[in-house]
Order: sequence, then structure tokens, then C-alpha cells
Amino acid sequence: MRQIETGEITRAVKEAAIAANYDLGEDLLAALQRGEQEEESPSGREIFRQLLENASIAGQERVPLCQDCGLAVVFVELGQEVHIVGGDFQEAIQEGVRQGYGEGFLRKSLCHPLTRANTGDNTPAVIHTEIVPGDRLKITVVPKGGGSENMSRVFMLKPAEGRAGIIDRVVTTVREAGPNPCPPIIVGVGIGGTFERAALLAKKALLREVGSPNPDPELAALEQELLQAVNDLGIGPQGLGGRITAMAVHVVMQPSHIASLPVAVNIQCHASRHKEAVL
Repeated sequence: MRQIETGEITRAVKEAAIAANYDLGEDLLAALQRGEQEEESPSGREIFRQLLENASIAGQERVPLCQDCGLAVVFVELGQEVHIVGGDFQEAIQEGVRQGYGEGFLRKSLCHPLTRANTGDNTPAVIHTEIVPGDRLKITVVPKGGGSENMSRVFMLKPAEGRAGIIDRVVTTVREAGPNPCPPIIVGVGIGGTFERAALLAKKALLREVGSPNPDPELAALEQELLQAVNDLGIGPQGLGGRITAMAVHVVMQPSHIASLPVAVNIQCHASRHKEAVL
């Protein structure tokens, strides 16, 4: 049994929260560079250039990529051979978010749903914990912006709607979102499970390396068809028109009840921010 101190967890979450808001991943930078080369619209190419310049400035000057520093979503893979010592596990994560958003000068965006009073420290974070084999603890911090999250949807389709129904809902969701999620976007799609499970699958799909091939040939083909259909909408970078509305569509699927076909669409803006730490 391996012991991990809660202080280590707090420190890892703090550093990941700051880094996620300052530094785009290499996969996303490469996707933006491809977009600048491939976009047919002059205004669209200029948007890609500006996004790359913005990322460079944020990284060099250690400032947030976007004024919306997001609600902190934290994915945890906890090895079953790990023993957490020194305090409460979930509170250690919340404290890491609290410190990261304070020390990193990141905007605190959480508020009471009705009074709209700000919580003041961007907590509570949303924590998803999965118990896995091994003696490691993997923490992924995902700052999720409100503009893209607001455009996300969950559908409970009739099973007979099948593949065509899934494509229709995904494309309709992106069409109705228009410029609001700050395209070029990444589209996470969760299929199957239950109402809440489909939404979680869609969010986890956003963590995959941007544009990397899906290991399931059936889903890889579906992703390509969805990406083509989404980009045929012509919304373009920042909604100004163009060829590239989405840089990638990522699909995760699992079995569902015989009477159900849950489908979730979780949209992510061009600043697909997430950083991980392994303890």
C-alpha cells in the first residue's frame, strides 16, 4: 500500500489549474496551426493567427488564455493500492483549486445559482473519481468555460433513431450554438449508458488528444462523418464564416438500456484547457 499525502494532492491541483489556464497543449497548438493553413476564409485564417498569438502571449507572460478561467472540473483516477493520508481527499482537491485560482490570478466564476453571489474562490470544483488498479493517482484539471458549456446538450433518443438521429442531434446542437462557444470548437459526444453517464462520457471525450484517431473503427468513421457535417455548416472561426467550425469531433460509446439511446454533446471552445498530474 502506497501512501500519498493530501498536501501533495493540493500542490498538484494548484499547479495544474494555473498551467491549464496559461498553456495550451501541444496537440491543440498543432491543430490551430493546421487550421491557419487549411482555412479557406481570409478572416478565418486571421482568427487562427490571432489565437496562436494569444496562446504565445499567455504562455510567455504567464497570464490566462481567456478571461473566462472556467469552472474547475477534476477527473481523478485513484489506484486501489493508494492510501490517502493527512486529511480529507476531496477537500485537498478543493484547496488546490482555491490556491490555484488565487495565486494564479484566475477569474473566480462560481456563484449561487439563484442569488448569483460569487463563492469567492472558484470552489466547489466538480470532481469525478474512478478507482483503478495500481498505486498511482492521476489528476486531470479541466477549466470549463461557461460559453461552451451553455451550448451543450443531452438527448434521450428513441432507439429507432439510431445513427442518423445521433448525427442530426450533434449537427443541430452545433448549428444552434453558432458563434457562442467561440469556434473553432472541439465536440465531445457521449453515446449510451444513462442520462447522466452520456454527459460524463461526452466531457471525458474532450480529454483525448485533439484529432487523434479513435481506436474503434466504427466510431472513427462516425467522427469523420460528424466533423464533415459540422464543418459544412460554414459557421467558421469565431462565427465569421469559413471552412473550419470544429477542429475535431471525439466520440465515446458504451452500451445502453434496450429502451434508450442517450446522446450527449459537450462543446469545448478553441481553448481546450486541461492539465494532468500523476503522483
